[in-house]
Amino acid sequence: MKVVIVGGVAGGATAAARIRRLDEAAEIVVFERSQYISYANCGLPYYIGDVITDPGELTLQTPESFLSRFQVTMKVRHEVTAIHPEQKTVSVKNLETGEIFEESYDKLLLSPGARPTQPKLPGVGLDRVFTLRTVEDTFRIKKYIKERRPKSAVLAGGGFIGLELAENLRELGMDVTIVQRPKQLMNPFDPDMAAFIHSEMRGCGVKLALGHAVEGFLEQESGVEVLLKDEAPLHADMVVLAIGVTPDTVLAKEAGLELGAKGSIVVNERMETSAPDIYAVGDAVQVKHYVTGENALISLAGPANKQGRIAADNICGGDSRYLGSQGSSVIKVFRMTAAVTGINETTAKKAGLNVDKVILSPMSHAGYYPGGKVMTMKVIFEKDTCRLLGAQIVGYEGVDKRIDVLAAAIHAGMTAVQLKDLDLSYAPPYSSAKDPVNMAGFMIDNIAKGMLKQWFLEDLPKLDEGVTLLDVRTEQEYKNGHVEGAQNIPVDALRDRLGEIEQGRPVYVICQSGLRSYIACRILAGYGYDAYNFSGGFRFYDAVTNDRRLVETAAPCGMDQ
Repeated sequence: MKVVIVGGVAGGATAAARIRRLDEAAEIVVFERSQYISYANCGLPYYIGDVITDPGELTLQTPESFLSRFQVTMKVRHEVTAIHPEQKTVSVKNLETGEIFEESYDKLLLSPGARPTQPKLPGVGLDRVFTLRTVEDTFRIKKYIKERRPKSAVLAGGGFIGLELAENLRELGMDVTIVQRPKQLMNPFDPDMAAFIHSEMRGCGVKLALGHAVEGFLEQESGVEVLLKDEAPLHADMVVLAIGVTPDTVLAKEAGLELGAKGSIVVNERMETSAPDIYAVGDAVQVKHYVTGENALISLAGPANKQGRIAADNICGGDSRYLGSQGSSVIKVFRMTAAVTGINETTAKKAGLNVDKVILSPMSHAGYYPGGKVMTMKVIFEKDTCRLLGAQIVGYEGVDKRIDVLAAAIHAGMTAVQLKDLDLSYAPPYSSAKDPVNMAGFMIDNIAKGMLKQWFLEDLPKLDEGVTLLDVRTEQEYKNGHVEGAQNIPVDALRDRLGEIEQGRPVYVICQSGLRSYIACRILAGYGYDAYNFSGGFRFYDAVTNDRRLVETAAPCGMDQ
């Protein structure tokens, strides 16, 4: 059996190694148009920022090591220019010599990945306007920084690459501005959770121009002018386009393969395309979202590697299935960590789901053990069934641990209530006896049993004079900041001051994190009041409302810092 693989990075390299482990006699040829194979895309910004100093660390394998260990022929700087399904051949161009030749196959695996989205804007091809996707892109940016010593950069786009690059350029001492049309960074997060990411970025000196559209670039002797719609241009020494990626599927389209969303390759659970003996994996393929079952494009390294393994199994006669992508991801944001899995509230509502949520602010480990830090968790679930839909966490230590537990719970089909039953490890330096994941389960269990009724930030404008707004923090906390119109009675004095709260009116209660207000709600319920707990607490309210004010009022020239 002869297997030809197009693309030698995540999915392609994984498939090649797996095929060899399953079939020692197979002939395996990989064509990769760049100079490098099996490289770590996610590490590229950290090489630019000198966190990774050895460029050799970016590549997990070389053509020579792959041949030595797996007897796989890796032909770098070779571009497949056409696929001929009827003849079971591909046309290949040697980018070093210009030679063009045909290569036959019994099985063909497409792993072309995705290319940086490049809008058709004036000035996109300027020397000071970069993209970051490949090792070559990284070296180009690194060389420019080393030789030209730029003092400022504008990044168009606020996704994973944009944030990671912003951090690394700031660590090099550069003035960094992120510009993008949406009014939030990191679209996998809901706007309220993105507020904490915005705060960290601003606090570390990154300027944010959110809600502004880039219309082009104008090169000047002193740098680049970034042209904005209806706004004055921004000036920078360099620009990096990080506005997303587009499936690289020209070959598939020209070969007549079935295409899906944004031109991605349609595959089944076995990673088979619409053409016999042709498989596809990675960022170029359309997958099913594990939570919604809808078609999705999810460009992450984990799914690509799993898909490569599954395709290899099936190429070698097995029957492996890809169950779908969940979108589990994590990112370092300067001192913070932000992570997400499943779908967010925005996506759930767009899908027509009847959703509910809990927002909590637990400590990363036992409060009495030094060094604990607060994290903010948002867990999304269906109201009627308590089906777990997704989660977002922003914090410091332990964020990755909790998001992975929640990701596993979603994959296992657990309900949100069942989170309370998970037997999770505990020692004071690492967690609390009631782990944050368990705490989310306790809260959702209380909601399911009718013991906890919540109100949310979006409810505040709807509250009328027939509602009592009650802040149960201490007097000093209240003086330091509170929701306008809120009456202050500390929770420990509540029983003695019930006469100050009018009977027959709903009571909307708030505290700093949501715990004291929950206790207050139970006290009030015991005395016949209809009480509702503010989800997330004043800490959450303050972060989100302050962020909204900054985003809505900031001009690009001054930015929202």
